[in-house]
Amino acid sequence: MADDQPAAPAGTQKTTNDKPAEGKLAKAVVAGGCFWCTEAVFEEISGVVEVVSGYAGGSAKQANYRAVSGGQTGHAEVIEVTYDPAKLDYATLLEVFFDAHDPTQFNRQGPDVGTQYRSAIFYANDAEKEIAEGVIDRLNKSKKYKKPIATTLEKLDKFYPAEEYHQDYSARNPFDPYVRQSSTPKVVKVRKQHSKLLKSKTEPAKANGSNP
Repeated sequence: MADDQPAAPAGTQKTTNDKPAEGKLAKAVVAGGCFWCTEAVFEEISGVVEVVSGYAGGSAKQANYRAVSGGQTGHAEVIEVTYDPAKLDYATLLEVFFDAHDPTQFNRQGPDVGTQYRSAIFYANDAEKEIAEGVIDRLNKSKKYKKPIATTLEKLDKFYPAEEYHQDYSARNPFDPYVRQSSTPKVVKVRKQHSKLLKSKTEPAKANGSNP
């Protein structure tokens, strides 16, 4: 990921408490390379209420971009997707996730290399783990990918929101070279493969500057 900005002070971080919990919303935490890309994809999916870029897999002390970018913290760049299960079930969400990156790559996505860019599903409970295992097994048996899926299943300990300047990055910087080369193609791919899952014009969509 091209980023030479310093880590933002902790006080400027976007938190997941910005919006009160309503109804029966659920959260999913997944890692598929640079979080700018995966965030942009899920902002377009119907049933998704909010997407927050962040870190998971390591300690609170090292949950910042400067530390995570070194690849030695255990953290992965992740997104926390808040969604309405009545509109988008967990299995379908994972299918979008797999199509939003290359799940056969180990510790890398495209030009981004390191454990922080690994493909991973951070499950919150046994039910999510079982669903994830089922989706992976089905995709492997279908031979959809030329190689076996390398996505790891990791128990979610805690999600840490990333610095504010990382939030909605693709939407705010649609002409950034990295966004145009890495993020935008993934959004276009998912739009084609999951056209029936896209948000309607009445639902908010911020990906790639389409609705800033």
